[in-house]
Amino acid sequence: MHVWSVANQKGGVGKTTSVVTLGAMLAEKGHRVLVFDLDPQGSLTSYFGNNPDDLSHSVFDLFMNKGKVPDDLPGQLLLETSQPGMSLLPASTALATLERNVSQQEGMGLVVSKTLARLWDDFDYALIDTPPLLGVLLINSLAACKRLLVPVQTEFLALKGLERMVHTIQMVTASQKRSLDYLIIPTMFDRRTQASIKTLRSLREQYEGHIWQSAIPVDTRLRDASREGVSISALSPDSRGARAYQSLLKSLLSTD
Repeated sequence: MHVWSVANQKGGVGKTTSVVTLGAMLAEKGHRVLVFDLDPQGSLTSYFGNNPDDLSHSVFDLFMNKGKVPDDLPGQLLLETSQPGMSLLPASTALATLERNVSQQEGMGLVVSKTLARLWDDFDYALIDTPPLLGVLLINSLAACKRLLVPVQTEFLALKGLERMVHTIQMVTASQKRSLDYLIIPTMFDRRTQASIKTLRSLREQYEGHIWQSAIPVDTRLRDASREGVSISALSPDSRGARAYQSLLKSLLSTD
């Protein structure tokens, strides 16, 4: 299984959209795909018509066994999505209580890794959506993944959030004594504005070697796809957003 985490310590940068779109495009290629919602806000879960406030069982259950993951539990939590070949491990709002309740328990940073180990032969790819805060959930995601995707909105304030994210990557990899391949993905790029153009230029200058050389454009069809609960490749495969994500996926697969 290839495990990709999509993370940034700033909200509203396109994490959930990236997970859904890349996951759906992988499934369209015939891969078995798991999308894993680790965000207490449950945007990925809501995308596919599930209410995080009403779920009786969710990934929260995985953290309730003192760092251990029962063999059959992950499979019991899987939900179908609108995309054939793609399954969801859903989040509930109860995840917001993890920090104060279980974060200090031994082994809590490896729950996601252990969960994926239980599902290893069932999926080809796992894509993890993460909360925009440093804590046990984000640490779990970074510990589990082999590749980290960092969407960054092409506006000035997003650069500060990226600095925090890169610092977190460095801190986590140092503590785990391993390297982590990360790729910055410029999102919401509007070529009509100087702010977007200048931010993209700054990203390329500051993070050379860690940045995708294209960008995901502003595209209202991405919002339309979210409203419909389907991927943009299903709703509007010839749109600018769909073409950009196809290009991104091609780049990722060429180096995977």
